[in-house]
Amino acid sequence: MSLIIDLEHKDKVLLVRLEGELDHHTAETLRTQVEEKLKQTQVKHIVLSLEQLSFMDSSGLGVILGRYKYVKALGGEMVVCSISPAVKRLFEMSGLFKIIRLEKNEQFALQTLGVA
Repeated sequence: MSLIIDLEHKDKVLLVRLEGELDHHTAETLRTQVEEKLKQTQVKHIVLSLEQLSFMDSSGLGVILGRYKYVKALGGEMVVCSISPAVKRLFEMSGLFKIIRLEKNEQFALQTLGVA
């Protein structure tokens, strides 16, 4: 299975919806697409919607951590929402929830960042 990436720009937030598998085969594609979108827009925050993400490995964690550092340098925040149990466990084991906030769904994540 591959990775489907949906990028949506809302005010100062880049909403990233992922579906499929984020692994060493697809991580570079995600990194490239997100970086291009960040350069084109005045984005300060990233919301990752991972409800349809069925698998992620350490390459995926690395891409997410890299984008976190990018928005953090801008004074922004990364929020993860709608996460599947398997991917949530990986986030917990890696310690990413210590730096990345988890919200229940996209709407609430956007509201917490000031985008309704």
